[in-house]
Amino acid sequence: MIRWLILILATAHWCAAQVRVLWKDPGDVERIDLTYPAGGAKNTPHPPFTFLSERLGGSSPKVLVRDSSGVKWRVKGGLETHTESFVTRLVAALGYYADTTAFVAHGKIEGVTPLKRAAGFIQPDGAFSNGSLERRHGNLKPLTQDWAWNNNPFLGTKELNGLKVLVMLVSNWDNKDARDRWLGSNTGIAERRLDNGRIQLVYRVTDWGQGLGAWGSDAKPKGWDCGAFTAQTKSFLQGRAGQHLQFGFIGQHTDDFKNGITVEDVRWLLRYLGKITDAQIQNGLRASGATVEEVACFAMQLRERINQLERAVNDSGARSN
Repeated sequence: MIRWLILILATAHWCAAQVRVLWKDPGDVERIDLTYPAGGAKNTPHPPFTFLSERLGGSSPKVLVRDSSGVKWRVKGGLETHTESFVTRLVAALGYYADTTAFVAHGKIEGVTPLKRAAGFIQPDGAFSNGSLERRHGNLKPLTQDWAWNNNPFLGTKELNGLKVLVMLVSNWDNKDARDRWLGSNTGIAERRLDNGRIQLVYRVTDWGQGLGAWGSDAKPKGWDCGAFTAQTKSFLQGRAGQHLQFGFIGQHTDDFKNGITVEDVRWLLRYLGKITDAQIQNGLRASGATVEEVACFAMQLRERINQLERAVNDSGARSN
């Protein structure tokens, strides 16, 4: 009996010590330099890189390395590298939790052993191009848990609905969640222990790679394609019905994902998103390997989409389209 009582008390204390978080106040958004990955200049990878192992999961080739500072990074090739680098900077600048991800145009990994899936991305001498380097977790410990857009502790909050708007803003159609574990969920929970001994459970989107292109349509959706991104900007925000905004986005779980976004949700998000400058966006795109043409194109389209949100929340009339 005493053992059971101790166990119950310990469990209650553990639960009380946990804090679930989705967002934190980012401070002066307009002062954040998107030239650097999420977390700032201190989170820049430092070559040379030393090979540790190959990772065979997921849809893109990847290996694990250690940089000259002793920090571990996942080096990923494939089509998602530019998008991951830029979008993680943007959402982190707005207060959401994102993996620190850096784009490296050309690099070399020392001590590479024979590779399987990554053989086409990394040369036998360790050289690679257009790599996405994701920092391995720092003070965050990933858990095996994930969460669903329709089942989490933040339902109905401006923070969750703001995150949904950002997913639609960057056309991240691959918004899989806990309902899609057999395909690979793109939501996750990480644990962080605070100085006071309390534990934060950090809820986040773990994969932003299928953004900045076309969302789902009759054509196969794709990422990092400014022509496709531009073509859908005009249907990004389709109107307003009373106090709810209507979006053209099509992705995973579309109905329970984009429905229910209110004017007040977007007005709250714009307190932060509205402070992002064109120069910040352009710097983030350049640092993510965008060409001169891509920098101009993506920056223009993102600004137009933000302008659509601002016009909608500033329209005092509750019109229906």
